[in-house]
Amino acid sequence: MNIYVDFDDCLCETARYFSTLAARLFGVDVPYEKIKYFNLQKSFLLNDQDYDKLMVEGHKPDVLLSYEETPGAVKTIKGWLDQGHDVKIITGRPVSTYDVSREWLNLHGLESLPLFCLNKYGRENFIKNSTFNLELEDYYKMHFDYAVEDSPHAFKFFDHLPKLKVLVFDRPWNRECQFPNQNYTRCSGWEMISKAFENPGKPGLQ
Repeated sequence: MNIYVDFDDCLCETARYFSTLAARLFGVDVPYEKIKYFNLQKSFLLNDQDYDKLMVEGHKPDVLLSYEETPGAVKTIKGWLDQGHDVKIITGRPVSTYDVSREWLNLHGLESLPLFCLNKYGRENFIKNSTFNLELEDYYKMHFDYAVEDSPHAFKFFDHLPKLKVLVFDRPWNRECQFPNQNYTRCSGWEMISKAFENPGKPGLQ
């Protein structure tokens, strides 16, 4: 099987850190469970200048390396790799974070896992002709059987794969979204993701 896995809030606990960071920098009291929107600027009610500062601070190398693994992520992915499945990390992180993101994966025993930066959210200009920058035209040539994703804004990148099974990591910002079709399954964590992968067709939380 070919498996797409998102990085932030699927592999690691990014939003939990940003919640504490926003409180420290701006006195914003929005705990993780109250993050209603994937757009953190909207969730934290920040102006453009403060949002930019939040993003800069949250993407510093030492900060990115400190993000905690989402429980069960590494164990599940290692199991898939051991079974011979092809797993790729397709992240919307800026290309400038590639090296430290690669280091995070290596430190967690995922050295063999390919990592690609896809401009999912229009955040920056990408480095041309790199081995890790994934242009949309090249991404759309890829085939995946399963995807693990938390962001409703990324669902549009699955429209070209009508048979794709999307395992939606349950997060506060996606609980009110309507899934595009019956191929989407809400999963409470990696244990459920693993079970949904092993038993396709078994209903999830939604």
